[in-house]
Amino acid sequence: MKEFEPLPQPDHLCWLLSQALCQIQLEAQTRGPPGRRWACRQVPHPVAMGGNSGQPGVHTYKSLAEDGPFGSVELPKRSTGRLVMHSMAMFGREFCYAVEAAYVTPVLLSVGLPKRLYSVVWLLSPVLGFLLQPVVGSASDHCRARWGRRRPYILALSVIMLLGMALYLNGDAVISALIADRRKKLTWAITITMIGVVLFDFAADFIDGPIKAYLFDVCSHQDKERGLHYHALFTGLGGALGYILGAIDWAHLKLGRMLGTEFQVMFFFSALMLTLCVVIHLCSIPEAPLRDVAKDIPPQQDSQDPLLSSDRMYEYGSIEKVKNGYINPEMVLQGEKTKNTQQTRRTMTMKSLLRALVSMPPHYRYLCISHLLGWTAFLSNMLFFTDFMGQIVYHGDPYSAHNSTEFLIYQRGVEVGCWGLCINSVFSSLYSYFQKVLVSYVGLKGLYFMGYLLFGLGTGFIGLFPNIYSTLVLCTSFGVMSSTLYTVPFNLIAEYHREEQEKQRRQAQGGDVDSSGRGQGLDCAALTCMVQLAQILVGGGLGFLVNIAGSVVVVVITASVVALIGCCFVVLFVRYVA
Repeated sequence: MKEFEPLPQPDHLCWLLSQALCQIQLEAQTRGPPGRRWACRQVPHPVAMGGNSGQPGVHTYKSLAEDGPFGSVELPKRSTGRLVMHSMAMFGREFCYAVEAAYVTPVLLSVGLPKRLYSVVWLLSPVLGFLLQPVVGSASDHCRARWGRRRPYILALSVIMLLGMALYLNGDAVISALIADRRKKLTWAITITMIGVVLFDFAADFIDGPIKAYLFDVCSHQDKERGLHYHALFTGLGGALGYILGAIDWAHLKLGRMLGTEFQVMFFFSALMLTLCVVIHLCSIPEAPLRDVAKDIPPQQDSQDPLLSSDRMYEYGSIEKVKNGYINPEMVLQGEKTKNTQQTRRTMTMKSLLRALVSMPPHYRYLCISHLLGWTAFLSNMLFFTDFMGQIVYHGDPYSAHNSTEFLIYQRGVEVGCWGLCINSVFSSLYSYFQKVLVSYVGLKGLYFMGYLLFGLGTGFIGLFPNIYSTLVLCTSFGVMSSTLYTVPFNLIAEYHREEQEKQRRQAQGGDVDSSGRGQGLDCAALTCMVQLAQILVGGGLGFLVNIAGSVVVVVITASVVALIGCCFVVLFVRYVA
């Protein structure tokens, strides 16, 4: 082949790409979906054809299912077992969330936290998450760790969750063993417990974005939908198991006496469950590391072709490279991103991230607003539900003496409220399974509308007609809303990204490459940020409303009104891909 060495660079590159792409099609034919076959027509080298006149000779390859050279390159289909393993992180996270919901208030009361510091505990974590989550989401889009882009962040946040649980569940016991002075012990116990709660809430809220981005990176569009349904299923199962274990009186059992207190028992179960689930999750689906596109091009080509030079944008997805020296065409496509994308990566500061979030496409912005409305309604109800059961449904009094009948009735209402939250988790799992059937009939728009509508009507009836049995039955509407919030918005994000990638491929075929430089990590982080913003609104606003109204009924009514407003919003403003 020495006679072919002095080649015109563009034609030579096209010829190399055609060989690489043809090799991909041959490999895909053996591992691709059944029924899809590839046709690859060999075209001679451009020099052998007589030089550089006219269109360069390339391989042409066409899928019988879709046209276009880049449209045929797909990620492999993931097995159900792999998607279930991937969902285990959500199981462990929600299990620990349920343990926190059951024990964090007793822990804070037991260490003597002043009431004026309650708002600090609940607001500090969402404020930090709202400010930092887009930064970390964008950073994960460009992370070049050998282990992948998302998994290092998931591992780090899991460790922070464990540290937070260790501090708020064991901090008081450790401080009591180390410090004898009563005043110092109280100060340090409050400080350590507050730090633990803030760390846990911060990491538990934060980890959802990288988990979703990891799923989107390594799965095809169909597998993304399946994966999100499994995420919702195991989220509900993890919450149900956590609430059940939290309702057990461990102090009178052998394990409780052996470990010391029920707080230590729950830390043992939580740490064990989270560790196992995260390890299974991290080993679920291989994640290819992000690489510089130029590293996959021979040095002589890299120095001559500006389109693939070393200062270009890194690969956007986690599509595995073809071995044996061939170039992944998706990496080449992403390598063609313009200088605007390069500048986004190089100057990624808090200011530029906020600018990117403000200037996001309108359909992304409307989706974020609808997500904010949904989570504001959901959290308004969930954070005060057990208190509502104790005060309004059971007519107890949390401010009376602890040995009084009114206080014991209130405690009974709180216990029944915990069982209501368990019903919510179980029904969330069941509904997430039936979503896969319902979506083929009503679509994502119908699922989104139904989730908000049922929750709004359910909470409205609970607030207007408080009754023990009807309230427990209507807790099923909480599960519908929970499953909706964990699946539909992220399904829409996946649809938007799929639409944008198809547009980029069509532009690449026409020689006009244009990209906004948005990453899936950034968009998932922006969506998850709405959860933190909802926590800030709920923590800062509902206490004010309760003080004005003099009753926690206003909380449930507020949740109903916000959900019904969101119901109208998702119909009128959110865009659904046909």
